[in-house]
Amino acid sequence: MISRKRLVEQLQRLGVQRGAVLLVHASFRAIRPVEGGPAGLIEALLQAIGPEGTLTMPTWPGGDDAPYRADSPADVDLGVTAELFRRRPNALRSGHSEAFSAEGPAAAEVVGDPLPIPPHIPESPVGRVRDLDGQILLLGVGHERNTTLHLAEVLAGVRYGVPAHCTVIRDGKPVRIDYIENDHCCRRFALADEWLRGLGLQREGTVGHAEARLMRSRDLVETACARLAEDPTVFLHPPEAGCADCDEARIPLA
Repeated sequence: MISRKRLVEQLQRLGVQRGAVLLVHASFRAIRPVEGGPAGLIEALLQAIGPEGTLTMPTWPGGDDAPYRADSPADVDLGVTAELFRRRPNALRSGHSEAFSAEGPAAAEVVGDPLPIPPHIPESPVGRVRDLDGQILLLGVGHERNTTLHLAEVLAGVRYGVPAHCTVIRDGKPVRIDYIENDHCCRRFALADEWLRGLGLQREGTVGHAEARLMRSRDLVETACARLAEDPTVFLHPPEAGCADCDEARIPLA
């Protein structure tokens, strides 16, 4: 069992800054056991950044066919920590289906934009974290869960994508919105480890019992955009790899 005090010490040693805007992707299964469970982890994160900091996590609901509601549970794939965080009384949540939740002085700025299409444009929570020179913390997950890399793809102007949709309420009726999203299997996002380590831009250590990675959002985006400028499909498996998700994403390139 890792105490909450020890969690805070681990986060500070890793480089989490007091006053930071901190975007967290976490697998509590990898972090546990810690004092207070997932709620204790959230409290440790808030203590590490202090009252002047802002904590944010993805809390979008599962399913694209049902209209978004403010009380829609977070997708189960995001884990129990995200669901507990979005239910905190002081947490603000986006008013759309690509929802993030945030708590702290910059929360309204992080989650206040309208529905972003595609989901990771600059006017989205990940874009706002970058604007605010925030940090990204990966706890027990790798870069395959790092949604900010999709922001880098948008900024680099990648031409691949897959059909996607969401449902909104207009004039009291559900309306389907179709769009193309720069999505794929995301496994090659792991290349960011090598890139950031080589530049000394990623801090690594242990938080709880999990492997942790910490970086500045701006460093990640700048580094990924430079690589995408060299090879616009660097995040896609090559056709011979037989990755169905990446092959589907390549269709607009044909």
